[in-house]
Amino acid sequence: MSRINVVLQRDVFLPDMERLIAFVHVFKGGKKKKTSLLCLAVTTEKPVQATIYQVKKSEKVDSYKKKCQWPLRLLKLVDGKDAKQESPGILGYLCAPFLLWKGALQIKCFDMDLHIDKQVYKWVSGNRAERDYFITSLFKLSKKHVSPQPEFVNVPSHILEEVAVISDTVRLAPQGDDISVASDDYQALSTKEETDLETLMSQCEFSISNAEAFAEQLSKDLSVLDGENIHSIMGSEDQVNTLMQLLEDGINEAQAIEEKLDAYDEFLKNMKDLMETMKEKDALIHIQNRNHQRLLERLDSSINQLDLQHSEEMALLGGDLTSPNGISECTAAAETLQGCIDSIAKLPKGMNKLKAIQDQEKRFNKLRANFAKRLSTHLNKFFIHLGNELGETLNRYTQDLSLPKHHSSHRDLLPYAEVMLWLKGADPTSFSELAKVYTKNLSRIYEREIKEFMDLARQKLTPVKDKKGIVFPASRGSGGSSQSLNKDRNGRASSFQDTDSYHGSEIDLTSRAKFDQIFEKVLCELEPVCLGEQEFCIKFFHISTEPVLDVLDLTESGSITSEEETSDKEKRKALKMINEELRHMMVELFPSLESELMNLIAFGDKVDPFNSMYMLVRMNQHVSNTQDAGSFLSMIFGSSLIHIKRNFDKFIAMQIQIIEDTKVSKKTRCGVLSFVKNFEEFANQAEIIFKNSERHTDLEKAYIRLVNTIFQQIAKLAAEQQKSPQEVILMENFHRMLDILSQMRLAILEPQRKEAKLKYSENLSAYVTAYLGRPLEKLGIFFDGIESRVAAGVKMEEVGYQLAFSKQEVKKVIKEYPGKEVKKGLEHLSKKVEKHLCDEENLFQVVWLNMQDEFIKQYKYFETLIQQCYPGSGISLEFNVNDILQYFSEIAVK
Repeated sequence: MSRINVVLQRDVFLPDMERLIAFVHVFKGGKKKKTSLLCLAVTTEKPVQATIYQVKKSEKVDSYKKKCQWPLRLLKLVDGKDAKQESPGILGYLCAPFLLWKGALQIKCFDMDLHIDKQVYKWVSGNRAERDYFITSLFKLSKKHVSPQPEFVNVPSHILEEVAVISDTVRLAPQGDDISVASDDYQALSTKEETDLETLMSQCEFSISNAEAFAEQLSKDLSVLDGENIHSIMGSEDQVNTLMQLLEDGINEAQAIEEKLDAYDEFLKNMKDLMETMKEKDALIHIQNRNHQRLLERLDSSINQLDLQHSEEMALLGGDLTSPNGISECTAAAETLQGCIDSIAKLPKGMNKLKAIQDQEKRFNKLRANFAKRLSTHLNKFFIHLGNELGETLNRYTQDLSLPKHHSSHRDLLPYAEVMLWLKGADPTSFSELAKVYTKNLSRIYEREIKEFMDLARQKLTPVKDKKGIVFPASRGSGGSSQSLNKDRNGRASSFQDTDSYHGSEIDLTSRAKFDQIFEKVLCELEPVCLGEQEFCIKFFHISTEPVLDVLDLTESGSITSEEETSDKEKRKALKMINEELRHMMVELFPSLESELMNLIAFGDKVDPFNSMYMLVRMNQHVSNTQDAGSFLSMIFGSSLIHIKRNFDKFIAMQIQIIEDTKVSKKTRCGVLSFVKNFEEFANQAEIIFKNSERHTDLEKAYIRLVNTIFQQIAKLAAEQQKSPQEVILMENFHRMLDILSQMRLAILEPQRKEAKLKYSENLSAYVTAYLGRPLEKLGIFFDGIESRVAAGVKMEEVGYQLAFSKQEVKKVIKEYPGKEVKKGLEHLSKKVEKHLCDEENLFQVVWLNMQDEFIKQYKYFETLIQQCYPGSGISLEFNVNDILQYFSEIAVK
């Protein structure tokens, strides 16, 4: 196999699981183009597919690739146009090596037309052996794998019978646009051939100069050789005849064998038909058996599903519904019965028309109706008896502030939970009637319990008085509460009016603490009772379902993604429906709970509006505890919380109104206003109540309203006051508010704190300026004149030369203010300051220190003017800064 054959098989056909059979170098007829390879290949897998390929050689890379392909079955005709063309003869073959060496040999072209489908492809080959072998391969493959076979015209008969042997020494390959002997298949002359050729050349030395003489010599030699060949052929004629006879005998034997094989094939064809008929019958038998088997299995399954044991039937008809074991047996039997009824509905279409199935269905329905009626009657009596029994034992809880728990009744009813689930699906009407009977009987009990419980709580919160008229908490029961109600002129309870009798008193704080304890006790008693009953209703009446649990889990886990939005809406809808069902049942069980709780809240607010803050904090805690536990109690507590918040807002509005209505006598010293003192007490108590509470923001908003109102009212009352200076009232009250707000340390009140500090500083400075004035009055007047002259253009060092401001005049004015007179004036000023200031704020030292600073400032101003206007005169005041400090210090100590 040549190298090109190996390359084609390895790179082109082997990757596609194909085997190369034959190939020929061809080019298009009438056109000078690069040659290509026309290949014939078959697949390596069965069924064998034969394909004709046109393969091109890549220009840059020494590789081949498929360009076109045609299935062999589309080949219609093969036309070997040059069938009558003579071969070059023995002379040409003998002279081929020599002419090749000279580069003068030109091989003839051999045409080949392929009619594929409706197209005619004209090819030209430069190698007849390759072309003949390719045509032979086409013939053999088409005969073996194609029907009908293509037609072969103008093709020699021997090509269609034998496989031409392609000599590896004569291969033509494309070289540019010419056709020549392939350089890859060229073989060098052997030593013997070279010797023979040299001998031939030596015998014809004139071959180079006389080609015609050389050709004639070669022709004579060829004739001699032909004659010898003919004699040789004639000598072997007997052997050829013998060989032909053997071939003819072999052909006869082959024909006889083929006839026998045809007979066997005809016989086997009849057997094949019989076997196929038997196979079809066997398949039908298997189908029939399989259908019978499935029918038997279906009947067995239906019988087993519709079979109710005698013990289960007896349990449904007369089983014990009072003991746990009897309830369990009845429940299991009811579930089995329901399973049988459901199985009938699931039977294949048509089976429910069987009379046996219909009779069994009627029997099951009758059993279900009888058991549902018996169960409903039993539970109906049980609920009525339960209501009567609980009503008789109610009085034992009347003396204690506690609600009775119904754990025992729930425990007795829970064994019926599973059979209630069966009843809900089997007879929804009876189930609904039982739910109504339960709520009707239990609601009367809960209504009485809650009413007496709330009455007892209000009784413990009612204030009582001793013989002296002092209010004490009620001592009956576990605890009590009392309130000292102070009324303003409009009859409203006040917490910003009378500090001594209302705010901060021991009795007042005790009564509020008692109220807080009792209100918390009420909420703590209500919560387990309502949640316990709700949990029982969910389990017993089977209100909870899977979608609700999914939504609750989703709510606890976090936010809902966008991909779950659609399903989440459906789950929320289901949750809303179930919450409505549960809420409706709980409202029927506790019809008076909301109204009684509202009455208690109104009573506590009436006793003391301050209680609204306690109730706001407590109720908010319980709303947070119950918002995930259930819908009913969270709804009741939520609406109560809104009501309490409104009461708290009314309480703050009332305090603001009291501050605005506060009046102060114009003829008495004012001091720190009462509502400023009361705000401090209010803030201290409120911070204790709202400590770490989520409702502290509501208190902060109330602080802002109260503080702004206090600031406005301080300014208003200070302007109206005649006995005390306005600056003193503003200074003292804003100083107290600054101290209160600083102690509270609330970021939201920081703007108010800064405002209080500013108002305090401004009024302190104003008071010092106003009442210290100019203690050295004549000196001040004298130096005012000097300043006016300087302002008029007189130089300061020349002021002493003017008569009115001479040194003698300065000394005369200075002598009027000896140290004793200055101290005496300061003592008179201190008494006036003490008279203006109140003792509560202790601001005398602060005011006195500011006056000292202001006095020293004036003193230094006078000394500076003396030094500038009378330089070198030695004139100065009779006292110095140390003397001033000593005067103020001695007066402050007194």
